[in-house]
Amino acid sequence: MTSLAPLLEAFFSDRLLRQRRASAHTIAAYRDAFRLLLCFAEKHLGKAPSSLLLADIDAALVAAFLDHLEKERGNSIRTRNARLAAVHSFFRFVASREPTHAGLIQRVLTIPQKRFDRDLVTFLTAVEVDELLAAPDTATRLGRRDHALLLLTIQTGLRLAEVTNLRAQDLVLDASAHVRCHGKGRKERCTPLSRATARVLRAWIAECGTTGADLVFRSLRHTRLSHDAVERLVAKYALVASKRCPTLSRKHVTPHVLRHTTAVQLLEAGVDRAVIALWLGHEQVETTQIYLDADLAMKERALARTAPPGARAARFRPKDSLLAFLEGL
Repeated sequence: MTSLAPLLEAFFSDRLLRQRRASAHTIAAYRDAFRLLLCFAEKHLGKAPSSLLLADIDAALVAAFLDHLEKERGNSIRTRNARLAAVHSFFRFVASREPTHAGLIQRVLTIPQKRFDRDLVTFLTAVEVDELLAAPDTATRLGRRDHALLLLTIQTGLRLAEVTNLRAQDLVLDASAHVRCHGKGRKERCTPLSRATARVLRAWIAECGTTGADLVFRSLRHTRLSHDAVERLVAKYALVASKRCPTLSRKHVTPHVLRHTTAVQLLEAGVDRAVIALWLGHEQVETTQIYLDADLAMKERALARTAPPGARAARFRPKDSLLAFLEGL
């Protein structure tokens, strides 16, 4: 009987940390996936996580766990697939160490990723951005912090983790103002800052007295802002701004929506997709395609350039009944 615990410990300490040098974000994501899986197994098998055998984590249990994530925890298909990716990675690691369990391992590895509908990305218009930035009360210290955080995020498109981990030494606020960060995939990048953003950040840094490795945005207890805290403050200011800008009430505004907004603003300004990919820290230029799909105004301008002058827009209407049938499918 093969115990699960030593294999799982070796997976994290040997495969992820030593061999792959996985990032802290990857470690945290995989850790959360297995913590949920072990708790689910404990509930359904009546065995403590440290007592589980590798054979206990079979395809049937993993499939039931994935259904539990969607139906009971209310997770999205994307989250379900991310948890499954962590499980697959572990079983590929186990395959070389426990060949006697090849059948069990193969059955788990054949559990497929679930397909899902890709919705258009949500982003803010220029008017909505202005109202959101005006929402924090800059007469208070907390309001000035939140205004600086929102402004930096919208102008640079930094990821949530990149904003919360930002330190004073990562900011250059002189004539060639920019921000440096280590992003997803261990990539370091520099993003330029506008004069207005640099001015706000200079004032905030001076007010806080942060230097060197001090965090730029801290909680009231002078600790790192949690992701939940930033999500709550973005939602709070979106609600405040929606009173003056009703279109905001129809959007679920999150920190990642602010990142989408940066990308669409750059596209509308005519910036090349390759530059946008570098700006946002995307691994591939094709990732920016989702913003082209979302920007209706850009499509309308393209239509205006291609339509013949004076032509009336109309849909194709097939005359033949068979063609009409096919067109209606």
